[in-house]
Amino acid sequence: METALLLAGKITELTLIVLMGFALVKFKLLKSEQSYPLSVIALYLISPSVMIHAFQTDYSPEIADGLWLSVKLAVVFHILLILLGKLSKKLFKLDPLEQAATVYTNSGNLIIPLVMSVFGKEWVIYTSGFIIVQMFLFWTHLRILISGSGNLSWKTIVTNVNILAMLVGVALFVFQIKLPVALDGALSTVGGMIGPVAMLVAGMLIAALPLEAVVMSKRLYLVALLRLIVIPLFLLVFVKLSGIASQGGHSNTVTLISFLATVSPAAATVTQMAVVYGQNAQKASAIYGITTLLCVLTMPLMILLYQWVV
Repeated sequence: METALLLAGKITELTLIVLMGFALVKFKLLKSEQSYPLSVIALYLISPSVMIHAFQTDYSPEIADGLWLSVKLAVVFHILLILLGKLSKKLFKLDPLEQAATVYTNSGNLIIPLVMSVFGKEWVIYTSGFIIVQMFLFWTHLRILISGSGNLSWKTIVTNVNILAMLVGVALFVFQIKLPVALDGALSTVGGMIGPVAMLVAGMLIAALPLEAVVMSKRLYLVALLRLIVIPLFLLVFVKLSGIASQGGHSNTVTLISFLATVSPAAATVTQMAVVYGQNAQKASAIYGITTLLCVLTMPLMILLYQWVV
């Protein structure tokens, strides 16, 4: 109950920042497209800083086991998410954008600040498993789904700044190389901006949506229902039946963090790829916006249910 309440409080704070970004555009102080520089800062500076700083921790077998568990959970969860996405496509005649939104979550932008606030900075390291697996799938499965092309850009994958940052962080952790205090402090300070910046960008993007059309669209609510409630319930059943959260050590909290990543809103990357590959970016933005707003209610409820069931 306490974790769910803390989570609800933090999500409420982040939602208020979304509304601030929304207000900047609606009061014509900024334009929605001017969120691009903030997105670049978040992607190429803030997120890598978070990852490298997260791995600046002393080695212990318990931490190593937790990291390995986070990777295994990420692989299993994404396999289940992709399969459930395919099933949803058949049952509800989802188009590629809708299917992608049911599979891929906004785990990086939202989960890292939530974990930092609710569990503490020392737990951010356990988000890396989910994020690195998802990042790989962004540029393979998601790219194919949105573009309709089977050609993979492996260079894009291996040179992605966030994956490189994680690899650097892992290397520093394995060899127990400590960065200078000033540098690590700078990374920590910059990384602390990830929540506010991501939510400001979300608010500025949402401000450009035709809100009346979004509110009246039953199709968008269907996708939101699948992304925020139905699919997470299937994953919760898997967690309960597998007993993976009861293996001792950090397994309970690591599993909770991984599950938290699966109940978050649709990934902003779906919108970005819709723009790049000439798909309906406005629809993708609407799905992103409505799932981001509704998660204020659904995420705490899902975590409360997780704690009750597991």
